[in-house]
Amino acid sequence: MDSELKILYLYSELIGYQIPIFEVYVRDYNAKVHVVSWDKNKLKPYNHPLVEGVSFYKRSKYSRSELLELTKIINPDIVYVSGWMDKDYLFCTKYFVKIGVPVVAGFDDIWFGKLRQRMGALIFPIFYKKCFSNAWVAGPYQYEYAKKIGFNDSEIIYDLLTANTDVFDLEKLSGIDGKTVCYNSFLYVGNFRHRKGTDILIQAFIEYKKKYEGSWKLICVGNGEMEDLLVNQSGVEVYPFSDEKNLIQIARSAGAFILPSRHDQWGVVVHEFASLGLPLLLSDNVGSRAIFLIDNFNGFLFQKNSIDDLACKMHEISKRSTTELRIMGNNSYLLSKRVSIASSTANFMSLIDQK
Repeated sequence: MDSELKILYLYSELIGYQIPIFEVYVRDYNAKVHVVSWDKNKLKPYNHPLVEGVSFYKRSKYSRSELLELTKIINPDIVYVSGWMDKDYLFCTKYFVKIGVPVVAGFDDIWFGKLRQRMGALIFPIFYKKCFSNAWVAGPYQYEYAKKIGFNDSEIIYDLLTANTDVFDLEKLSGIDGKTVCYNSFLYVGNFRHRKGTDILIQAFIEYKKKYEGSWKLICVGNGEMEDLLVNQSGVEVYPFSDEKNLIQIARSAGAFILPSRHDQWGVVVHEFASLGLPLLLSDNVGSRAIFLIDNFNGFLFQKNSIDDLACKMHEISKRSTTELRIMGNNSYLLSKRVSIASSTANFMSLIDQK
């Protein structure tokens, strides 16, 4: 592409896995990226790095009129907006839709058919659809959501969310003579919160140790209000949020990755550890399971809120032989290739004229 493209992201809370996406836009598509993101009351203690070709703006610095003026000055060729919770963002996107600029809404939620969602399906086409030209969905459950609220097949693109597949890769767990993983622990990475099922995880682990006389330990990486449930528990190691390099090292001792969420719209972390070749134990309310887990092929599905079922699946995983676990891990790696940084960025860029 000869001329420089301008990409505008109107983002909620910026997360680390977005950075390599921006880098690809700059490197492979000759784009200049502008990112407005929420900087107040963040859930995760993440501070983004400086990235060449990417300009960052703090959402709190701009009123509605100032934000519109900023975005007009940027004059983007395409706009991404993470949902429709920020009404000032929508004030801007409505303007760009009117002048023919593609405006892409991100969808990472799951359609459950609840009253609030059904009401939204009635309201969205009237009040919100005019603020977007396209929907960018994470997977099949999100596709269903986008369809329910009025997007057509031709308006929907895929692979919204991806792990940093350039970094999270099975080869990172391999030594000169092959894979060197020691299968002696379960791994959880994420917030320690009720929504994430932290209480379910620790109770299931205790049951696994007592009922099944389990020998594996539990490694938990993250922070949150339920951290007290994890500390000083026998067989449990707790670490603060870590960078990608440290996570890869921690994963060396993991025999399986667990995500016990009561509700997890997607879960990029599942993609990350599938890419590292770990068997998976996922709650049936984790959205990314549709892409990255096949039951009894690369791990096990368990019932949300079920301590007994999770403990049983912990036992089922830990009793497998090293060979069986390696096969499961390789299967996870295989499924992880369904989505990548390349496929995600290509989907987005397909919406604009790249002559």
